[in-house]
Amino acid sequence: MKFVCYSNWDQLPESANALFEQAEKDSIFFSRPWFENVDAAAVGNVGDNDKDKTLALACVLAESTVLAILPLVRNASNSGYSLKHRYTPVYSLLMADENQEQVLACLGQGLNQLPLNGLLLEPVAGNDTKLDGLQRVMEAAGFSCHHAFRFYNWILRVQGQSFADYMATRPAKLRNTIARKKRKLEREHGYEIHLFTGDEVPQKMSDYYAVYSASWKANEQYVDFVNDMVADFSKAGWSRLAILYIKGKPAAAQLWFVHHGNASIFRLSYDEAWKPYSPGSILTAFLMEYVIDSDKAEEIDFLYGNDTYKQEWMSDRRERFSWSCVKSVKPSGWVDQIVVSLKGLLKKYN
Repeated sequence: MKFVCYSNWDQLPESANALFEQAEKDSIFFSRPWFENVDAAAVGNVGDNDKDKTLALACVLAESTVLAILPLVRNASNSGYSLKHRYTPVYSLLMADENQEQVLACLGQGLNQLPLNGLLLEPVAGNDTKLDGLQRVMEAAGFSCHHAFRFYNWILRVQGQSFADYMATRPAKLRNTIARKKRKLEREHGYEIHLFTGDEVPQKMSDYYAVYSASWKANEQYVDFVNDMVADFSKAGWSRLAILYIKGKPAAAQLWFVHHGNASIFRLSYDEAWKPYSPGSILTAFLMEYVIDSDKAEEIDFLYGNDTYKQEWMSDRRERFSWSCVKSVKPSGWVDQIVVSLKGLLKKYN
């Protein structure tokens, strides 16, 4: 085995695709299209003041077979951090199932030999066994590693339920609100919901942005990133865009991704003018029914945030963390400076 750190995607051996395909079964946010679009969007969106940042794909290879990939960004001060975007809900090391102890040892040795003062990876799951293994290797190499809470993540484990079964378990207030608001909206104005999939999705993103600009969220800050990512995901058949129209105009929009039994609720918004009719809740119920009964989703993920309305739809709450490893060097004052630098990075691009 050998450690190699690539600086662009074209350098990756073709065998890396198999590792990405394996990883994306756990999360669409471990897929190669996701990481490549994050890289294109200012290398992880770490901030305009960080001009000297470079891609670092830290890999372990056995001959030409890629066994592990840790997608990183390095800055001029030799700090490494996860290749992430503001919209990244989870991050991890991508690693093959075989020979994991040897792979981790090789990866840790390679990272230790790079001119890195420390690593900051986020957001990571609390039960990420791959990063736990990497932590043990890094600590044995003289790094000091720590976890810190970042945010809550609400999910629904469908457990084979139909949509009707699922709705029967939701709070009565939520069920009654949706039924009442649907009747009221239909009676007073009328409405239609259209679901777009595949190549239809990029063509209808203009309606999504029309809703977004009329919502409490104002303007989408990352239009190019979202458009490029949606184009790639839609080409693969992973996108679900639902738009609620009132009198022919878009009033609510939600962008979800569905892949390998996992449905991710990526973006949602509604026109503030229609708030009394709860178009967002009506649209969420529509998409819940579709991904449960048609896509046969096994898990539905609200990605980030502890908002009360998310708890009404979901069943379980997970935690996401930041994971930092700082190289132990002397004098100790320099360690303190590195820690402060990493904490500054954390605050700056989140």
